[in-house]
Amino acid sequence: MVVQLLLIRHAEPDNARSGSGLPVDPPLTDGGRRQADRLPDALAPYRITRLFSSPQRRAAQTAEPVAAARRLAVEEVEDLAEYDYGLDHYFTIETAKTAASDAYERIRAGLLPEFVDAELFRTRVLRGLDHVVASCEHPDTAAVFVHGGVINVVLEHLLDLPRPLTFPIEYTSVTRILVSRSGARRVASVNETGHVRDTLRV
Repeated sequence: MVVQLLLIRHAEPDNARSGSGLPVDPPLTDGGRRQADRLPDALAPYRITRLFSSPQRRAAQTAEPVAAARRLAVEEVEDLAEYDYGLDHYFTIETAKTAASDAYERIRAGLLPEFVDAELFRTRVLRGLDHVVASCEHPDTAAVFVHGGVINVVLEHLLDLPRPLTFPIEYTSVTRILVSRSGARRVASVNETGHVRDTLRV
């Protein structure tokens, strides 16, 4: 028996800039909420027993429809926050193309933005994932609502990839990780998007 982790990227969020230097934490757009509302049906085949989320609003709000449908509480895991956690601005990748072109080009090249300490970020995320695994029992299935960068560094670690941002992880996509009793972890699928394919920008 294995522990199955469903790493789910948040739905589409708003852009945000504080203008005062204070951290921003944007909510989902109306379209993002519609994407999140599809998750209960999309995840119906899975016997989900645990829910976890990044502390950021866009991840927590994506978890809400599943939490309501399953009548499960969501455990916040701060270590699973995105690399932009605590910044005074947030741009979707579409907006970053013009508003933060240097960061956009690095992301497109598979690299983290220059302001990110890649090793610290990777260490934090993997620690957060270890916490999730340690909190589960075999054969639990846990839905873990996180971010594209978080999912990518997990995949970088498990697949021994040369770059931290290899995959274009889509909104509300599902990436499955299996954890054996011995602790060995393997990737079962990456970026499943059939439930929201019609909502994604090509």
